[in-house]
Amino acid sequence: MEELIEKLKVQIIEQLNLEDMEPEDIDLEEPLFGDGLGLDSIDALELIVLLEKEYGIKIQNPKDGQKIFYSIKTMAEYITANQK
Repeated sequence: MEELIEKLKVQIIEQLNLEDMEPEDIDLEEPLFGDGLGLDSIDALELIVLLEKEYGIKIQNPKDGQKIFYSIKTMAEYITANQK
């Protein structure tokens, strides 16, 4: 899980072009949207594409996205539980 979390941090920084960020800048439990990392709805679409492309996971219900993309930790847990 630790390895997946570090990989996710790097992938998010690259996918969203967060040039001023390093993986260690992203807290495990920090919210990705709003007051946390400050991502927006366009970033959410990019994260959905990332899950599909890198992990073969398709999110069926858009409302699940709020729980899945809450933090790096929740993303990693979802990937671990749903990866084929």
